Amino acid sequence: MNENDLPSRLRAAGVRPSAQRMAVAEYVLTTDEHPSAEQVLTRVTKRWPYLSRATVYNTLNLFVREGLLRQLVLAEGNVVFDPKLERHHHFIDDATGRIEDVHWDAVKVGDAQLDGYSVREYMVVLRGRKVRRPTVTAKQPTAKQTVKSPPPSASASSVRRETKKSKEQGRT
Repeated sequence: MNENDLPSRLRAAGVRPSAQRMAVAEYVLTTDEHPSAEQVLTRVTKRWPYLSRATVYNTLNLFVREGLLRQLVLAEGNVVFDPKLERHHHFIDDATGRIEDVHWDAVKVGDAQLDGYSVREYMVVLRGRKVRRPTVTAKQPTAKQTVKSPPPSASASSVRRETKKSKEQGRT
């Protein structure tokens, strides 16, 4: 979302785009992150230091109430905000704590038919570690590791002498 569209988006949701609300919206409605209220406060007050904690928290609650933002509890005691309103799941990286969006169709879940319950919505929260795939590039030798090929006419004994000389020079 473009920052220029934010006032129209707020008005369409019935929210008056005050300077304080715009300051919060510029970050929280355009981020790919899933920030907590404290993270929003820290980020927004770097640019707008006059904003109070109460203003930021009240604005976040207003945005949730008016359907501009989703409030999620992905771990006990950890409330985060998600500007992505379309259906999707989440992956939480155990190593970094980073929350990433997972496309809805990437996870196959059967219909939730629970006797005695009316299911309004559901999402899957996946937890694990992001796998780092090794890159397949040739390791370039460092200056100390540079290997000189012997000339084609060099004998085995002269190669050993050159190797021994190179090692001795490397120690000094």
